[in-house]
Amino acid sequence: MSLNYKPHSIEKVILTVVGLLLAVGFYFYFTNIRQYEEYVKEDGVVEWITVAGLLMGSIICFYRFFKLLKLRSAWFLFVTFFVAAFLFFAAGEEISWGQRIFGIESSEFFQKNNAQGETNLHNLVVGGKKINKIIFSIGLVAVLAIYLLVFPLLYRYSRGFQKFADQSAIPIPRFYHVVCISTVFLLTELMRHGKRAEILEAGEALLILMILAFPLNKWIFEKKKLEESK
Repeated sequence: MSLNYKPHSIEKVILTVVGLLLAVGFYFYFTNIRQYEEYVKEDGVVEWITVAGLLMGSIICFYRFFKLLKLRSAWFLFVTFFVAAFLFFAAGEEISWGQRIFGIESSEFFQKNNAQGETNLHNLVVGGKKINKIIFSIGLVAVLAIYLLVFPLLYRYSRGFQKFADQSAIPIPRFYHVVCISTVFLLTELMRHGKRAEILEAGEALLILMILAFPLNKWIFEKKKLEESK
C-alpha cells in the first residue's frame, strides 16, 4: 500500500472521467435542476457510464479467468468467474436487460411485483419492501465498506490474510483508491436530490474498475510471472 505509487495512464483517464462526471453533476444541480434530472435519468449518460464501468470490469475478470485457466487453482478461478458474472449481472440489471432499449414489455409477474414495472430483480417488491434497498443498497454498502476499509489493512498487517487474499483472487485496493471512492461518496452527498445515487453508482463503478485493473496485488493475475515461478 505504498504512498509512492504512480497511477497508470489508464487510471488517470478513469479519474478524469470521474472528475468530469461530478463536475457536470454539480454544475447542473446548482444552476439548472431540470438539466440535472435529464443528466441522471434512466438510460441517460450517467447510467450508461455505470454500465460501461461494470461491463469493462466483467470483461477484465472473464479475460483473467480464461488466461489463468491452467495456472491457477479451482478456487481462484471460481472467485474470478463469480466476480465477472456478478458484474455482468449488475450491468444487465442497470439497464433492465435492454428492455427499454428494445421496447420489450414486462411479463405480468414483473408488472405486479416490480416497483417500476420493469424486468429486473433489484426493483422487485417483497413483503412491501424493495429488494434494492435491502440487498443492493444496505447489503452492498456493508460489503464495500469491509472490502475497502478492512481488507487493505488486513492485507498489510496479516500475512495469513495476505496469503488468503492472493490465493482467492481478491484484488486489494490501494490507499489512494480508497481515498477516491470515499471522496466520491462524500461529494455526491452534497447534491441533496433523490437521484444523486445515480452519479454515485457511476463514479463507484469506474473506481471499482480501476481497482480490478490495478490492484495492490496485481501480480496474482499476471500469467508471465506465474509461468516463471513454475
